[in-house]
Amino acid sequence: MKLSELSQSELARRASSGTLAIRCGPFVVRLKTPIPSIVRGIVLQYSEHVLADDGEFADFQLDLGLPSLLRRWLRPQAVFRFGGEEPLTPLGFDQAYALFEWALNWVIAQNANQYLILHAAVVEREGRVLILPGPPGSGKSTLSAALVHRGWRLFSDELTLIEPAARRVAPLPRPVSLKNESVPAILRFEPRAVIGEVAHNTLKGSVAHMKPLPEHVARAAEGAGPGWIVFPTFEEGHETELVPRAKPDTLLELARNSFNYHMHRRAGFDALADFVDGSACFDFRYGDLDGSVAAIERMAAEAP
Repeated sequence: MKLSELSQSELARRASSGTLAIRCGPFVVRLKTPIPSIVRGIVLQYSEHVLADDGEFADFQLDLGLPSLLRRWLRPQAVFRFGGEEPLTPLGFDQAYALFEWALNWVIAQNANQYLILHAAVVEREGRVLILPGPPGSGKSTLSAALVHRGWRLFSDELTLIEPAARRVAPLPRPVSLKNESVPAILRFEPRAVIGEVAHNTLKGSVAHMKPLPEHVARAAEGAGPGWIVFPTFEEGHETELVPRAKPDTLLELARNSFNYHMHRRAGFDALADFVDGSACFDFRYGDLDGSVAAIERMAAEAP
């Protein structure tokens, strides 16, 4: 059963009672929240996701609630609680949906250690993944958002989940986080993109989320193997430049971009080394989306 088959009142009831359980890629996430803006965001962004069965085991249970009674009246906020702790800074109600997405990123990055997890966007075409590692502001989410509207399949804009034994990436198709000028840039590039409410004045600036395409959510069980590893850097007005990158340097940088590389020890090294060895590696500077997508298309077409 898809989430879209629930009425909004039933979805809100399940969310408030902590019985709303959604399949997100390889995970089942159970959410408890009374906050209307989070429910509205989920109605829009997760309509194509499948609900878990009643009583099914949940990999993660997220509680996004209200602060203490005094804080609740002084400044209404959303608070993320996990394991009795508050690991993320509370945010105002107008930023609550962004907090939900960041909380889900956090619990996966901190706990899904069956995967080797990279801080990288990842898209796929013809069974091969394009991994886009980089820090905030590098343009990886914006570039991945553009590519998924030009025939690439969304795996994730934030977390690359490598299965160490299989040397494959598991999809996690969820809303793409767009920040500041990326929001109007994507709408200019693809006016049909579905983008939710903008949360202003967060620690990351203005943030909105782009809904994943239904066909990408439907293929959430289909992993893919190595293809390309591209380190993007966005510079306004910069000419598009795709330069081959040495594989040893790529391996070291991916290890630095991993949340849990140290936990996998030799198996993690071997998996990452094999993934780099099977991929074409590049540094990529770009200043506009049309030129960058064209360059990525040429790169993919030239692949052996």
